[in-house]
Amino acid sequence: MIRTHSPIFSAPTPAAIRRWLQLFGPVRLLLCGLAALVVILIEQLVLSQQEPVFDEAVLAWLGERIPEGIGRFLVLVYQVSGTRFTAMLVLAALIFLMIKRSWNQLIWLAIGTSGILLIVDRWLKPQFDRARPLGRLVEVIGRSFPSGHAAGAVVFYFLMCTILAERYPQLRRPLVLGSALWVGLIWVSTLYCRVHWLTDIIAGAAVGFIWLSICLTSLRFCADRQSG
Repeated sequence: MIRTHSPIFSAPTPAAIRRWLQLFGPVRLLLCGLAALVVILIEQLVLSQQEPVFDEAVLAWLGERIPEGIGRFLVLVYQVSGTRFTAMLVLAALIFLMIKRSWNQLIWLAIGTSGILLIVDRWLKPQFDRARPLGRLVEVIGRSFPSGHAAGAVVFYFLMCTILAERYPQLRRPLVLGSALWVGLIWVSTLYCRVHWLTDIIAGAAVGFIWLSICLTSLRFCADRQSG
């Protein structure tokens, strides 16, 4: 049972807000500001173009350079990293945390993964309404900018990486390296399948980083208050 007096459900006080901002830190704030600036610049400079010449050139270059065998593997990576499989991973992670009675981690994993879907699919994509590339290798629907695939991968895998690294500190480096390689592979597969433009991926990664930073800070903030 989740305790109702958990700091997650407590009304914020000035002292609590100051503590949260201290945990967030100036470096992370600067990086999040730069990430937001990247999204704004892409929106201003790229989305206004009728024909995304640079984006199209990147997709064409990838299609020409990647061998057919590797291409089939990348299509499989994209399909495996899709919404249904990722939802199963999230559910398994939530059940694991429930068994371990790690309520704080469970709540912030749920907030992180569901929140990024709402931010990208319900808020940002309708605002920009960008069409996906033509000639897609897999069937997808919906708007293109920013990439929910890229944003969701950043949030889920690195949030889960942090949670697991706290439990198994000896595995921190392989967890971080494995998460980074897998997320990068997802991005490449998304481009190869022509599901998103490169600028969609960059913007999605930026949005995912901002939301991940907020969730990680909140996770640590609540853990500190519970232990204190």
